[in-house]
Amino acid sequence: IGIAAVVSLVSLGQGLQNVITEQFESMGANKMMISPSGGMMGMGGRGSLDDSDLNIITHSRGIRAAGGFMTKFVTVGFGSENQYTFVLGLPQDESKKIIEDLSSFKIAKGRDLKQGDKLKVVVGSRFAKGDFFDKKVVIGDKISVNNQKFEVIGIMAPIGNPSDDSQVYISLDSAVELFGGKTEFAIIMAEAVDGVSPVAAAEGVKRTLRRHRGLAEGEEDFEVQTFEQMIDSFGSIFTIVQAVLIGIAGISLLVGGIGIMNTMYTSVFQRTNEIGIMKAVGARNSDIIKIFLIESGFLGMAGGAVGIVIGFGISKIVEFSASQAGLGMLKASFPWYLILGALLFSFVVGCIAGCFPAVRASRLKPVDALRYE
Repeated sequence: IGIAAVVSLVSLGQGLQNVITEQFESMGANKMMISPSGGMMGMGGRGSLDDSDLNIITHSRGIRAAGGFMTKFVTVGFGSENQYTFVLGLPQDESKKIIEDLSSFKIAKGRDLKQGDKLKVVVGSRFAKGDFFDKKVVIGDKISVNNQKFEVIGIMAPIGNPSDDSQVYISLDSAVELFGGKTEFAIIMAEAVDGVSPVAAAEGVKRTLRRHRGLAEGEEDFEVQTFEQMIDSFGSIFTIVQAVLIGIAGISLLVGGIGIMNTMYTSVFQRTNEIGIMKAVGARNSDIIKIFLIESGFLGMAGGAVGIVIGFGISKIVEFSASQAGLGMLKASFPWYLILGALLFSFVVGCIAGCFPAVRASRLKPVDALRYE
């Protein structure tokens, strides 16, 4: 049970980490993200980013292109229903491409937003499935965003999680008008020039923005992260999470080890006579210890092998359930080192659990052991 818990938790965590890493790598290692510090998706941060910041970033040394988008948590209405979700205001000029390169936005029906589109909206896949409103939204329908009517011109392909698939997308110009006429970017995405280190380009952006905003080093109200740094950050977070989960599963391993110890103590009692015969014909204490340690180790490994199979099954069930629920990012991964590590670990746990019974068996006196019935 302990090995099953470890294998299932680690495989799911590793699978999720692989998916996120692959997504970042597919976006390109020369990309970076600039956002207000201390917030999430541009909300609740200490500062804000506007058109002047975007212009400064675009003309920073080592930057090839940059583009930003706005996002707000708003009321979206359809018919007599109202729900809350995120609306994204996307640029429709040449900077649109860099955001598209860094996203998984794909149109499934209708068309995408284009330059000059006003009061037009693209909606997430849950709108078309009837999972967001009771009634399905189709091309040509009218929905309200912050009480402003928009015509649905496109439906996004599923992205993989309910939050993303419930978003609505409008042009950046429409978002500026809708939210008070002021541009406040949630995130600005930038791409470094080929041959320039993303880290060096990111440092250049930091210096330029500090100078533009009149801030001293260490007092930044913005954050600049390259995708390589984000991959490392996610890796560190997942490592900590997996360590905590394995620690919790370790309680089951402790219980399993006690079970192995009891089994081996019983084996010592049942084979006391055999131990006496072995000692009578010249077996040393170390030989007896080795025999019982190896047996307890293989007993643990046998339980580990069964646990790996159970853990594999649990992971696949969770993966399937998550997929059905729209959480396509949750996938199980079974690298060879996980399987080998689980087997070796279960063998070691078995050996450790068998130490005391093995020592007790080795200390039996031959004459006493031979008389034992």
